This record gives sequence, C-alpha cells and structure tokens, in this order.
Amino acid sequence: MSKRLVLTSSETSQVKLCRGKQPSLACLRMLSPVGADFMAFVRDRSFGTILADPPWQFQNRTGKIAPEHKRLSRYGTMTLEDIKSLPVVHAAADTAHLYLWVPNALLPDGIAVLQAWGFEYKSNIVWHKIRKDGGSDGRGVGFYFRNVTELLLFGVRGKNARTLRPGRTQVNYLKSRKREHSRKPDEQYQLIESCSRGPFLEMFARGERDKWTSWGNQADESYEPTWKTYANHSRSGDSAAAGD
Repeated sequence: MSKRLVLTSSETSQVKLCRGKQPSLACLRMLSPVGADFMAFVRDRSFGTILADPPWQFQNRTGKIAPEHKRLSRYGTMTLEDIKSLPVVHAAADTAHLYLWVPNALLPDGIAVLQAWGFEYKSNIVWHKIRKDGGSDGRGVGFYFRNVTELLLFGVRGKNARTLRPGRTQVNYLKSRKREHSRKPDEQYQLIESCSRGPFLEMFARGERDKWTSWGNQADESYEPTWKTYANHSRSGDSAAAGD
C-alpha cells in the first residue's frame, strides 16, 4: 500500500494563501517570479495530469555551468532549488499523475523535484532517440557515455492513483527522431492521454496543443526555435540539413 503523502509546512502555507481566483499579495510574495507567474496562471484550477519539462541547469564539479552544454545558452535555465520551489502542489488534483522529463545525468535531481512537488515516484518511460534508418542517434551529449535516451519520470499523489486500463499494457518505452534541442516527442501526448485522467496541464510547454492547458514563455501557437535545428518535425524554417 502506498504511503500517505503529507504536505510540508511550506506547501501548506502556499495552498492556504494562494486559494481562490485572485492570488493574494501574501501568496505572491512567498514565490519566485516564475512561481508567482505559474500561480497567477493556474488560479483555482486543478489538473489530473501534469507534464513538465523543466529547463534544467547542468553543473560541473566546480559548480559552474558545464561547458559541454553550450546549447543551454539558447534558453534560460533554472536552479534545482527554483524548480523545486514551484507551487505545483496547488495545480494538482487530490488524485493526480505527474510526468517529469529529466536528463540521465540529473536523475537524482528529478526524483527530488518530483517529491518536492508532492508526488511519489512509481516508474519511468524511456525515450530512445533514433536516426531516420532506425538506429541510435549518437549526436547527443554525455561525459561518460553518449546519451541516446532520456527519462520521463512517473509519479502519483492521492488515493486510487493507478493508471487507466490502457496503461496496464503500455510498455515504458518510446522511440522517435529528435526535434529541436530539448524538445520532446509528440508521441508522449497520446501515451499520456490514454493512461492518465485529465484535465491535462503542460509546464514549460513549447507551442499549444488540443486537450491541454499550456504554461511557459514559449507556450503559444507562434512558437518557433530561433536557432538552426533538425529538419525532422521542426516548426522552424531554418532547420539544419544535417538533421535528416
């Protein structure tokens, strides 16, 4: 039997102060600017399923942003503490699912964020990045191994939080070709919609999607990457021919 999840005193204070359609000034003062924006966006809505792809910050042993991740300069990143402090508990229904993308190197951080947001880790889905011919796409980064996979952590909160019937036969594996840097495969949405209950919220979304409420500074229909990217599935007219 799953243990009962208990809110921390900080989470309880956030929920009490941030109830209602208009977040109080005291509520907003507790939060970071990003957290306050999220709180104002969510208002009094609650979601049965939350999908998040945070802008993780990689660091090397000196505590500096790792030089091998120069692509991170293409968009703003957040510290682990800033990600953990987001008031996601306020957006989650009493019984809810969380799908959280995390790079292989930051798996412990991903578990920490999942728990800070009020969820209990249960499983994960592996995304295998492939070439046009179906082989592994080895153009990824990695200090110890060349990464061709990424993890989508799955967590639950509340009672009777099991996946829907299709989830009980769904394998925890996706394969698809890359899109622009850090963008995740569209195949995830059909899988999530078949396995989890709505309403659906996507955090740090790129563009809009039917059936989903999208939040983030790229969460609108006008989203296009501003750098050269792969031709496959890209919304950019300036894609890299090498991506074929």
